Amino acid sequence: MPSNENTKQIKSRQRVADHGEVFTNPREVNAMLDLVRDESFRLDSRFLEPACGDGNFLIEILRRKLSLLESVKSPVEWEFQSLIAVGSCYGIDILPDNAEACRERLFGEVIGQIGKKDTTGGYKESLRYMLQKNIVCGDALTYRTADGKPITFCEWTPIAGSMQFARRDFQFDFLVTQSHQYSLFDEQGQVQSFDEPVRTCSPLHYTQLYRYEEQL
Repeated sequence: MPSNENTKQIKSRQRVADHGEVFTNPREVNAMLDLVRDESFRLDSRFLEPACGDGNFLIEILRRKLSLLESVKSPVEWEFQSLIAVGSCYGIDILPDNAEACRERLFGEVIGQIGKKDTTGGYKESLRYMLQKNIVCGDALTYRTADGKPITFCEWTPIAGSMQFARRDFQFDFLVTQSHQYSLFDEQGQVQSFDEPVRTCSPLHYTQLYRYEEQL
């Protein structure tokens, strides 16, 4: 489980005893990510951390992805592409405070890179909504959320030339209960879709993603 640079490897002995919570140092995080360096520097490559803690693996992945946007001059294009990066990062943690801290760290990283620039109306709401869906409080071993529902992840697919995202929802247990070996990438390194979705939503503009709740 990861933590930020200024946090000790454990929060308390009780949390270690109850949940096996031990945080990974940033040096080890980056060393492991360098083993998949090409994928970690690809904007739409998907990463899932099944014990994400407060997000040190995911925030480092996000930083690598956002570094690809340094040459993007258009604020609107930057916002759209930043959501492609965020939408490819998934996490599960059994402790609600960790899941919320992870969401806040990822949100803060994106907003920090924007700085004092104004954002398009609805962008921040869409960013928070995407993080709420992608970072789940639950148990990766039982495939259930904290309230006992099946863990479900959203596949966010950017629609070229439209500034829209298509959304499809898939149950997490498919990834780990199928008899065949499953990979997020095919042999050519292209992102694969998950199996059959449990829900398909109509495309929405990137500033309106939070309105998906109205479709559910």
